[in-house]
Amino acid sequence: MKTDIEIAQAAELLPITEVAEHIGIVPEELEVYGKYKAKLSDEYIAKIKKNLEGKLILVTAINPTPAGEGKTTTTVGLGQAFDQLGKKAVITLREPSLGPCFGIKGGAAGGGYAQVVPMEDLNLHFTGDFHAITSANNLLAALLDNHIQQGNLLRIDPRQIVWKRCLDMNDRALRNIVIGMGGKSNGMVREDHFVITVASEIMAILCLASDFRDLKERLARIIVAYDDSGNAVTANDLQAVGAMAALLKDAMKPNLIQTLEHTPALVHGGPFANIAHGCNSVMATRAALHMADYVITEAGFGADLGAEKFFDIKCRMADLKPDAVVLVATIRALKYNGGVAKEDLSRKDLAALQRGIVNLEKHIENIHKYGVPIVVTLNAFSSDTDEEIAYVQRFCEDRDCEFAISEVWEKGGAGGIALAQKVLDTLQTKESYFTPLYEDELSLTEKIHTVASEIYGAGGVTYTAAAKRQLEKLERDGFGRFPVCIAKTQYSLSDDPKLLGRPVGFEMHVREAYVSAGAGFVVALTGDVMTMPGLPKTPAAYRIDVDDEGKIVGLF
Repeated sequence: MKTDIEIAQAAELLPITEVAEHIGIVPEELEVYGKYKAKLSDEYIAKIKKNLEGKLILVTAINPTPAGEGKTTTTVGLGQAFDQLGKKAVITLREPSLGPCFGIKGGAAGGGYAQVVPMEDLNLHFTGDFHAITSANNLLAALLDNHIQQGNLLRIDPRQIVWKRCLDMNDRALRNIVIGMGGKSNGMVREDHFVITVASEIMAILCLASDFRDLKERLARIIVAYDDSGNAVTANDLQAVGAMAALLKDAMKPNLIQTLEHTPALVHGGPFANIAHGCNSVMATRAALHMADYVITEAGFGADLGAEKFFDIKCRMADLKPDAVVLVATIRALKYNGGVAKEDLSRKDLAALQRGIVNLEKHIENIHKYGVPIVVTLNAFSSDTDEEIAYVQRFCEDRDCEFAISEVWEKGGAGGIALAQKVLDTLQTKESYFTPLYEDELSLTEKIHTVASEIYGAGGVTYTAAAKRQLEKLERDGFGRFPVCIAKTQYSLSDDPKLLGRPVGFEMHVREAYVSAGAGFVVALTGDVMTMPGLPKTPAAYRIDVDDEGKIVGLF
């Protein structure tokens, strides 16, 4: 059996200019990065502020398990299936982080015969967007420390610096560090911290900005510290906005690539959904809605994280109205939620499936709360039995969901025809009445409680003393109308990764809260979730190499 990278490297790609012509983009409206990658030009982006007539389809999933679900693979395969049915479709994805690529999770190109290509470029440096974001973030950090060193006219309190440096790599040793050592000329000695680039506020700003003017306005609002009177100090106060914007000028432009079957794909931005808002850029989504009749996008991890933030943060801010949701699961993952060990998931076990399907049930209920029609799809495995599949189908149809099997990993677009037809039928017969879960007027604690109880199933929320003080200050400072971005483990509906299935009545624990004023949301950290992940005992980096012919090997 071929690996993902072998399949991708054997593909015959079209020049990106030909892919662009399929959606009405002429070569002059592209900024080409080699043969197979391009950015949309400023001239093209200026055309897309109106005429957003495409149907918006979100692909999400149950909580991730070691068995795998295949959300991105489904997104890519569904786009290819639409293309095979003669429908004008574009998919929009997030860019992969180097952290998971060299760590444990893998990339974000899809899998099997449902991938976006060139896969190696995408999973590594791509067009340099993440490097630009990292540089802009760390420029602001350098200007902050330099301001203190050069006299501190803004009276910044070094004990109240909240801006962190970032790096797009899993490196636990950088979570908590000391800087400024080695003498007075090296700056003030103080504790500092790193987050992974995908969890940075700059990443969120790039993904949520509607245009370059909006980007600069959001950068200006970033809070980096507080002065000795407790007043916020912003990036604008540090005169950092212009230089940061210069670094982000090209990164703001959405990237165009293709699938293995040449379906156009806009891949732009890459926030994690467990520690950030987990959606691709607003600009890419809007561009796709201008280009195509059907836009298929995805949001990170399970629907409790990515879909909730897609609805309550991205759609709220960008005035997007999703028309349908595809909810991805596998028989294997449902049995894992039912208590089956990973090595036994290929065995038929209807009882375990019945125990574990409650995880899918909760996600169905949650999406119904937003008023959007649902199609449930099972990624097919050879070990799935007809009895198990029939049980899941009846379960979904009893809950007002359409159902289809997906075989896109094995068959590409042809394996997604049944799913695509179900989605088309749903779009034609069921109306979307999309509404966010909560109103802007609720307090921050009320919003956190609403998400925790309605989406996660929590019985209550507890706060550390520090988190209480932080939320109270954020309310006083005028951030109470912001949506909340809850950072939580992806492996459970709760904040405890060991609670599988559908836990109920648990208490969710908020340990810290802070505002991302430029992004426009308040972050609540729960449980033990980390904003700088660490590498596993056997990192994926051990397998990656370049052979004597210059070909990358071992990358999935």
